[in-house]
Amino acid sequence: MKALIIVDIQNDFLQGGRLAVKGGNEVIPIINSIQEKFDLVVATQDWHPEGHKSFASQYSNKKEYEKIELNNIKQTLWPDHCVQNTFGAEISSELNQNKIEAIFRKGMNSNVDSYSGFFDNGKLKCTGLGDFLKGRGVNEVFVCGLAADYCVYFTAKDALELGFKSNIIENATKAINLVNFENSKKKFIKNGGNVINDI
Repeated sequence: MKALIIVDIQNDFLQGGRLAVKGGNEVIPIINSIQEKFDLVVATQDWHPEGHKSFASQYSNKKEYEKIELNNIKQTLWPDHCVQNTFGAEISSELNQNKIEAIFRKGMNSNVDSYSGFFDNGKLKCTGLGDFLKGRGVNEVFVCGLAADYCVYFTAKDALELGFKSNIIENATKAINLVNFENSKKKFIKNGGNVINDI
């Protein structure tokens, strides 16, 4: 069975948000139009507590987008975003949620970031998404949403590592950094993933 994973279509990643992805709003109509092609649709939601250690605001001597080591993991410092129970953390009202059976929240541990919908960045804790998909008989996933070079890529990469056939729907995602995404795509394809533009 094939499943669609919609990654982080949240207000803070859209136009006017705290960590807006350029052109992010353009993917919503595409994602809405492809949902009907899947028997199972799930979503992820960035859900950070206030004061998350991936926020640049937590360091007096650091700037947004600087890189640090956080618990022995390379970490980009982000603007505060997707803080629990804020408008920015809400899934966009433009996204059709009627087919979404389950939403998997991530990034809730203050001390470790979580790009993938399956695990935090240190692979210390899983979200339960992998077991949910396997329990439903899913063997292939299609990943879309925001942002292509971070949460979409890491979700698709972890799906591969968990034994799913994994696809990134390129026209249903936008990147923060296009060069990063091009490099990530090469790694993903080399490891057995597919990058597609149509379903």
